[in-house]
Amino acid sequence: MITLSEIRKVYQTADMETYALNNINLHIPKGEFVSIMGPSGCGKSTLLNIMGLLDTPTHGSVIIDDTPITPKMSDKKLASIRNIKLGFIFQSFHLIPALSVIDNVMLPLLYRSDISEKESIILAEKVLEKVGLTHRMKHSPSQLSGGQCQRVAIARAIIGNPKILLADEPTGNLDSKMGQEIMEILTQLNKEGTTIVMVTHDEFTASYTNQIIKILDGQLIQQ
Repeated sequence: MITLSEIRKVYQTADMETYALNNINLHIPKGEFVSIMGPSGCGKSTLLNIMGLLDTPTHGSVIIDDTPITPKMSDKKLASIRNIKLGFIFQSFHLIPALSVIDNVMLPLLYRSDISEKESIILAEKVLEKVGLTHRMKHSPSQLSGGQCQRVAIARAIIGNPKILLADEPTGNLDSKMGQEIMEILTQLNKEGTTIVMVTHDEFTASYTNQIIKILDGQLIQQ
């Protein structure tokens, strides 16, 4: 589902080169639930961003769902792959305050010409039911708790039925009870067939996953 080969990410200044990632080789099969762990600044978020086509490697190759990602790909093509194949969950939710819950959830479908507005509403209601928030669909994000905001973010991430979910510290801003509820939702999504890659610093959160990958100083140290 995700294959990274000889990935390097180098930040260069006039005086030195800094390797954020150094010779990463990684294959994540379909249906896996993987956590990436490591200390702050080790490169784990950079790795996730490269998987999500939000960043480009200095060297190496990326394959997403049998699609090779090439340097010649246009921004439009990359955006299309992200929109159709990938879903993103962030620590800080990234909801738009001026929009209702259901409008936030429908945002990714604005770029899908194959889905009508009526279909978008139906899909949004279904995913909000999946995360237990149908009773909040007309509320604004400011009227929700942190855990509810993250549920909205999950609903937004899965509305387009992506094959891959990428989650960057999805429980980082939540208390332990809310964090556990979010991990139970992600576990269920994985059981339904979604491949999930999650960055986390928390051992308990990582315990929900099938595989833990550890990274240190831009290199994999355990698979």
